[in-house]
Amino acid sequence: MRRGMTLLELLIVLAIIGIIAGFMIPRLAEPLDDLAVEAAALRVAGAHGQARLAARAASGTALLLVTADSLVVRTVVGADTVTAWTDAGPGADRVVLSGPARPLAFAPTGWTAGVANATYHLTRGGAARDVIISRYGRVRIVR
Repeated sequence: MRRGMTLLELLIVLAIIGIIAGFMIPRLAEPLDDLAVEAAALRVAGAHGQARLAARAASGTALLLVTADSLVVRTVVGADTVTAWTDAGPGADRVVLSGPARPLAFAPTGWTAGVANATYHLTRGGAARDVIISRYGRVRIVR
């Protein structure tokens, strides 16, 4: 009676595992893309809330700049701006961002000021979300 397996048997088992993994990995990419895009959309919406809070807390104007690299909230102090909050942008999760490159301004009341309507389109693989910001400060995430 022999114990263990031969090298040929181990190679056959590894080949079968490799074939199964080859079929399963592309199927796992779709849910991971969906989760990454959803997380990026929630971060963009959260940055909008942070900017509103920063404007109210400072009793002044706050600016929100959304780029692929970063989400930055700055408060206006005199003629200068001070960074109040930062977070990683959608690009950190390999999510592609398209939308306005201008900063959104928030008045001391927390309402947006000036041209405040914005739609940010986030995509990765087959997953996509739109973060729609209305002039009145409402934020929606649409699939």
